[in-house]
Amino acid sequence: MPETFISDEMRAAVGGVVGELVSFPISASDIRKWAQAVYYPEPPPAYFWNQAEAEARFGGLVAPEEFNPFAWMTPEGPRVQDPADRTAIGPEGALGITPPATTERLNGGIEVEYTGVRMREGDVIVAVTRLTDYLEREGRLGLMLFTITEQEWTNDRGEIIKTQRGTLIRY
Repeated sequence: MPETFISDEMRAAVGGVVGELVSFPISASDIRKWAQAVYYPEPPPAYFWNQAEAEARFGGLVAPEEFNPFAWMTPEGPRVQDPADRTAIGPEGALGITPPATTERLNGGIEVEYTGVRMREGDVIVAVTRLTDYLEREGRLGLMLFTITEQEWTNDRGEIIKTQRGTLIRY
């Protein structure tokens, strides 16, 4: 069993940009479909689909907070990942460094902090993901590596929409 999974190369990479996504401009149709799906089987609030209601409440059509403008595709085209490529899971591959010698991977969860700025029709969203930290703990199956990333979403006016923190557990 290793004493640590965290190499000097990994420590030096903390703070590095793991990836960046840029969305298509958000369309009214995208917002309406997402709201319909989120609120199903109930109808979504009128301000997500009725222009007059949206104008009165928000000054225009806004998306539900959990709306994901990257869910289908970005201007770069479809994102396809080979499920057999285990090196693609984790930030090290994107940072060009050697990944830790782990064999198992688990999603440790996501927490989201919303700023109150809403995504609007016509917005282009940029999501920048950074490697935030590495932590280790002893578990029932041995040493576990917790990899923390943070993704910040901003609109094309430079306003921060949300910050998302993710934990990847490897052992």
